[in-house]
Amino acid sequence: MSLVELIAQADERGLAVSALACLDRCVPLLGGDDEVLRPLWANLTDNGDAGEWGALVDKARAQLGVADVVDAEDVEDEAALLVRRMLAAAPAVRSAAEARVWADGCSVASLQVHRLLDPAEDGAAPAGPPSGALESARAGETPGEGSAEAMSPLVTAELRRQITVLELLTEHGTAGLRRALEVSTEGRRVLRAVVSRRARHA
Repeated sequence: MSLVELIAQADERGLAVSALACLDRCVPLLGGDDEVLRPLWANLTDNGDAGEWGALVDKARAQLGVADVVDAEDVEDEAALLVRRMLAAAPAVRSAAEARVWADGCSVASLQVHRLLDPAEDGAAPAGPPSGALESARAGETPGEGSAEAMSPLVTAELRRQITVLELLTEHGTAGLRRALEVSTEGRRVLRAVVSRRARHA
């Protein structure tokens, strides 16, 4: 099943986990530590109180210095701008309709972030709407290796993680939450290494 199909069929919790996992993997671009989003993860367990979600989102925004609205002129780095907008767009209420919009937006933004940070792209890929390659990949289409639409290993790995997280929640419900967090943590370590390498060569 494609990523687009998984998002379309996911329930409210799966959608929130999908979006949060994308954001969590990109936190290194905001200078956040590995625990800053952990309260939001805990809120998505069976013991979490959905009514506390909005307050936890506000707390995360405050800790990472992200306002409800993020203007392009406030952030010079395109990848960091995308991540800030991911957090700014987090819904105040955990409803399926709002979570679906957030999950879809975070999916696209996270893939864009990985495309921008890919060493092969040398940071030249523009932020904004996804390229044809990203749209096709999310829909399950796989361009041939070496073609103009072929994706880099960094972006391909991020797409695989997004699909894995949604599959885990679809198949196992909250029982898949811990594994989803592990998948996200692995991706965050990869991106942190990329960001660190980028800083050294800046």
